Amino acid sequence: MELNELKKTWSKITPSKELDENQLNTMLSKRTKNLIERIDRNIRIGFIILLGLIVLFTLDDFILSPETIEKHYSDLPIPNWVLFMGVFGNVLIVTTFLYFVIKYYRVKKQCDVACDLKGTLKKIIETLSLYQRLFYLALATLLLSMASAFISGMFIGTEYNAEAQGMHLSDIETSKIILTVGITVLLVAVFGGAIFLFLRWGFRKLYGNYIKKLKATLRELEELD
Repeated sequence: MELNELKKTWSKITPSKELDENQLNTMLSKRTKNLIERIDRNIRIGFIILLGLIVLFTLDDFILSPETIEKHYSDLPIPNWVLFMGVFGNVLIVTTFLYFVIKYYRVKKQCDVACDLKGTLKKIIETLSLYQRLFYLALATLLLSMASAFISGMFIGTEYNAEAQGMHLSDIETSKIILTVGITVLLVAVFGGAIFLFLRWGFRKLYGNYIKKLKATLRELEELD
């Protein structure tokens, strides 16, 4: 709701009273409090979703993928760097979230004591915007590690199958290699893109929309000065 709309709404509610800054400040303060309460709720929801995703990724890294490889390629070891990249990506996602939560509640605690409404809005917007950048950085790292592991797996699997047939990778027809590379790139693009879009949608749903609303409230508050 823009400042003019707030004035219009207030004039309908109290037609006999003149709109003043204190009344608008009260309305904006209530709106800010409501947005912060929703962000608090979404932090708890985000923690549960993140925990579920980390459990899923960990199961895939240490149980599902190794069992699949053991079943179909028993002589094919999983490179240690693949496991390291998977763990590193998961740890980075969790670390950025925990950093955001700690910083967010620290800012809230400080502003409950010493900040005015404008200061509270600025600090929370700054914290959410920082987390947004860190989240996308961690997400890019996670997707890069997943893509690297997948491409490595496809290459090692192709080489393993060739050796099982008494061939070397150089003996495979160029057209088949190009086809394999094309399929690999396509699969990485499709699944990586789907994961990115899903997690980006989730972030916007939980936090991104509130950044916009808090910024809009801050602009309206600054118009009163």
